[in-house]
Amino acid sequence: MTSPSEQPKNICTIIKCPTCQQTTRWQNNPYRPFCSNRCRLLDLGCWAEEEYRVSGEDRINISDTEENFE
Repeated sequence: MTSPSEQPKNICTIIKCPTCQQTTRWQNNPYRPFCSNRCRLLDLGCWAEEEYRVSGEDRINISDTEENFE
């Protein structure tokens, strides 16, 4: 096994963009994990439109909330 100092310095990590699935480099990519600013903004828009959900139970009871404002 080689030590970290003996490993080549030019190895780069290739990942798939979570939006378009295009391969892109991790190193020196200002938009990582995305391949471009466009894909980054598309993902942000999906979160803003609530197309993505974090799994779990809802903790807010709407009837309790309405009573607090009356």
